[in-house]
Amino acid sequence: MAGFRGAWQARIRGWLLAACLLVPGLACAEGTVLVLGDSLSAAHNIPAGQGWVSLLEQRLRRELRDPPAVVNASISGETSAGALARLPDLLRKHRPTVVVIALGGNDALRGLPPAQLRGNLERMATLSRQAGARVLLLGIDVPPNYGPAYRERLRRTYAEVAQAQGAALVPFMLEGVALEPGMMQADGLHPTAAAQPRVLDNVWPALRPLLAPATGRGGG
Repeated sequence: MAGFRGAWQARIRGWLLAACLLVPGLACAEGTVLVLGDSLSAAHNIPAGQGWVSLLEQRLRRELRDPPAVVNASISGETSAGALARLPDLLRKHRPTVVVIALGGNDALRGLPPAQLRGNLERMATLSRQAGARVLLLGIDVPPNYGPAYRERLRRTYAEVAQAQGAALVPFMLEGVALEPGMMQADGLHPTAAAQPRVLDNVWPALRPLLAPATGRGGG
């Protein structure tokens, strides 16, 4: 009986997938969006409900008939190495359909070479794809005092990883936020609550296409 019920559930799931793919304007999604980031995604020094990840969850509920769950695994101070160490357990626990990787700021603040960041980002993207998830990279930038050569290597890191891994990319998640009046906290590093909707607007166009129901898991 359990096998019969499971077969029908799989068939119904297939019909829903076909409808989402074939019927124009039908807003559907499924699964889980896992956000793996640092303080830029952890609502640093602002109410958690006003951070861009919480705003994302609210938008998904408004715009999609069956919105995916959102798991914010971001930690203030997180580095790409720390996130890489945590990722396998997160993948096993949440089985995400989309993984958003928003890291690199703390690597840069510590003066770590972009090559090290690249290796960690590539490994995270590979693990996520092998777990059946689509990947979105959110790039960061550093202040001008880091020098143009370092900034260019950092920007190139995200573009090259995205291309090599077939991942979606937002080149700079704080576009239109960094250096804008009223958009950054006093430390000059973290967006204010007022800036969070703009951060989400930067992320949304790249994330939205990844939310269609997956046709299968594994591979990559």
